[in-house]
Amino acid sequence: MTKRQADLMEARSIIPVRVIELHMETVEVVRRGLGDESKPSRPYPTRDSPQILSVRNSCFRREVASLRQHFQQQYHNWVPVDAHKSKWWVWDRILHEVQISMGHIQDYLERIRKGESQIYSIICKQYKCYGMLGVFTLCSPGQAARIQHLCITPAELQSRLGEFGHYCPVSLALHYHLVDCSLHTSLELAAEYRGHYYKVASREYLERFLEAPEQFLAPKCPYLLPPAKLLPHRLTAGQVKSRFPQQVEMKGYCPVTYLDGQQRYEALVRGNVEFAVEYREKIYIFETEEKQNKFLRSPETYWDQKLPHKLPPMGDPVHLTSLPMLGYLEQGVATSIIKGMTEVGCLKPKFPYLSVKRSAILYLAFHLKAYNPRNSDYIREKYKEKLAGFKEACELISYLGSVMTRRHKPPHEQPTDFEDKLHKFLALEDGTKTASGLIQLGGR
Repeated sequence: MTKRQADLMEARSIIPVRVIELHMETVEVVRRGLGDESKPSRPYPTRDSPQILSVRNSCFRREVASLRQHFQQQYHNWVPVDAHKSKWWVWDRILHEVQISMGHIQDYLERIRKGESQIYSIICKQYKCYGMLGVFTLCSPGQAARIQHLCITPAELQSRLGEFGHYCPVSLALHYHLVDCSLHTSLELAAEYRGHYYKVASREYLERFLEAPEQFLAPKCPYLLPPAKLLPHRLTAGQVKSRFPQQVEMKGYCPVTYLDGQQRYEALVRGNVEFAVEYREKIYIFETEEKQNKFLRSPETYWDQKLPHKLPPMGDPVHLTSLPMLGYLEQGVATSIIKGMTEVGCLKPKFPYLSVKRSAILYLAFHLKAYNPRNSDYIREKYKEKLAGFKEACELISYLGSVMTRRHKPPHEQPTDFEDKLHKFLALEDGTKTASGLIQLGGR
């Protein structure tokens, strides 16, 4: 199938409920084709040679991307299946998908027809007893039904949305929260009632809506959706900049953090332009995405606040290179130095023939080189090896001190690696007398 064929089918209202895509590599397709070709029980020859299979597979690869996008975006009915499994597994998986779809369609028809039959029975009763005058006041409202797996396009969904649009009527009725469900393109949490579509925020809310939809819709719902001009909208950083010279409200402080912090001075936190909302033709920015979502749910709670007269000082950006040396080190390498000093304090290194102070300085230098994120991987690995060698050299003192006691031991009673480590210890003396030798300390 090609995209053009799919468009022609759609023009004649031929829409598949499920489109199954079998995932399999070309090599496996050819291998299975060769296996089928060698079977002696074939009644007639088929066009499944390796060359033909390769051509057909290349045509499929060329067309499948646009076809997959079309069915997934328009109908949400594209189902990938791993064809490397056995034939029985593939058959069972496809049968399971078909049963799910047929179950949703059957449930939809039963609930819709049940509502229609209730209306029809009441009409007959009213006509027999009271005449047609009371028919329109006593008709049953019918039942709500899920619309998942019904191949409803985004255009049809938009044209048949109810009075709440993409907002969840259950959240609005229960908590007076404006929950925008437009970001969820799936119809898993959508239902039809009285010919209109409604989207909800969760499965729990969907079940409650299906049980009693009239409680969440006019005229029984406690709250109606505000007018479009009173609904909050997300803004990107680019959209905020395009509104210049319009300024953000509350001088850029996060209204949610300020109110949740009981409007204390400590709760005055700058917002991030990446999390912006437009409400009542005003722009607000928030500290985090969570605070942004909180404002979107309850904008009436946070929008009208006044800042105190005393505000935190404006933090003008300062270039790191403009700081004095001590401040530059504090801002640039303080964290790395603290980590290195902590390791020095825990290890307490003492290199042979060097003082404790010089040993600590060398260890810190190797540590900074080994864990500098701006160095290349090669440089970091190189100095990690030097750091490991430096640690081994520092351990020689304690090792030789424990082995070389006052009582002389004959060579056969000494540990097997004693001679090797003793020579390493003595060889380090010459390297500690020159600057070039100090650089090579710990090297391997």
